[in-house]
Amino acid sequence: MTGRRLTSLLAYITTSAAGASLLTGCGVLPGATGGSREPVTVMTWAPDQTRATNMPGMPAMAQTFARWVNSQGGIDGHELRVLTCNEHNSTAGAAACARRAVRENAVAVVGSYSQNGRAFMAPLEAAGIPYIGGYGISEDEFTSPLSYPVNGGQASLIAGHGIQLAGSCRTVSLVRPDTLAGDRLPELLNSGLRKASHRGAVDIPAVEDAAEYTAQASRAREKAGEEQGCVTAVLGERTQTFFDSFRRLPEQEDGGGGRGGGAPGEDSGEENGAVRISSVLGSVGQPVIDRTGGAHSPFEGAFVTGWYPEAGDKSWAPMRKVIQEHAFADNRVDPADAGVQTTWIAYTVLKDVVEALDDDTISASRIAHALDRGERIDTGGLTPTLRWKYEDLLGAPGYPRIVNHEVTFQVVRKGRLVAQKPGFVDVGETVLSAP
Repeated sequence: MTGRRLTSLLAYITTSAAGASLLTGCGVLPGATGGSREPVTVMTWAPDQTRATNMPGMPAMAQTFARWVNSQGGIDGHELRVLTCNEHNSTAGAAACARRAVRENAVAVVGSYSQNGRAFMAPLEAAGIPYIGGYGISEDEFTSPLSYPVNGGQASLIAGHGIQLAGSCRTVSLVRPDTLAGDRLPELLNSGLRKASHRGAVDIPAVEDAAEYTAQASRAREKAGEEQGCVTAVLGERTQTFFDSFRRLPEQEDGGGGRGGGAPGEDSGEENGAVRISSVLGSVGQPVIDRTGGAHSPFEGAFVTGWYPEAGDKSWAPMRKVIQEHAFADNRVDPADAGVQTTWIAYTVLKDVVEALDDDTISASRIAHALDRGERIDTGGLTPTLRWKYEDLLGAPGYPRIVNHEVTFQVVRKGRLVAQKPGFVDVGETVLSAP
């Protein structure tokens, strides 16, 4: 064999081996989408492995969504590239994630969680990067002209929760984080309670990342009283810790308490003389109920206000199918988790907008402009049709950019979160009336 033929043979073998290594795993070349358009790069961030609220399912859902759309040829021929970032529940972490999004030319931040709105919105605004479908935990998500929320945030949840509780609770104790974001919660809850001429809740601030809440639990139960009393806790991931402290309280104060001292009976709302517990989605959800005993959970019978239909609703079927086929048994991607659900809806918005632009190049400014001029997003019944034109904004003080002000009333029955009342409840006027 001549030297030239040997060299050619070696080159062929090397090229074939490289191609084979690229084809391992998914069976396609990484990034191959079948289209020739430029990739679309976005970022999703959330805190993980912190002492407070963690949302690892949100970046995991973003990666799952990307695997799905890229297996279908991308979004309108654009490969979707998802950057993820641990926000660490800190202002420094949030700012670092935002700066990385700018540095890596992300055209949007999608389906993310952070309480540190001021830290992340400033870098995004300076670079003109839209923030699509954040979790709704910071006020900046509802004030920045570059934020496009898909739900009504904590404001709608808490105001709606007041309405949900008003018909069943004579007295309400609210245990909430002693933080800037937590300071608004009593006003919002009271705005809902007062819709039914109910007196305001007793406000009990608590450290967000405490290891136990015995003192706050005791005070909350005492103030709620023994007859038609309700204890509401909105502490994010630490809500479970609070109710663990609550159920361990001596039983003499509430006449026996019922089911762990806090959640008697079924979901009828009829009073049985014991203190009833309640919360909102994100602080209590199906994953928490499953972890704490299902039908024997201390949350049995609890009232819960959510943004979206119950997890078993048929509207979630497309998301469930994508998770089943593309999450690869990643247990962070729980279809009943509110963070995962919000991320799915946020990426639905992104997909719709990119398809509507129908161009080889997608930029941050073009996405923001499309949303501002009134691109309508159909989420398949998970929310009302979303649109962010000026006339669609609620304009509530502190939350002017809310466009979805509908919530759902749910209850824990036999270990499952189910609808207490069918359909959505519009709480826009209640949010507007909050001080």
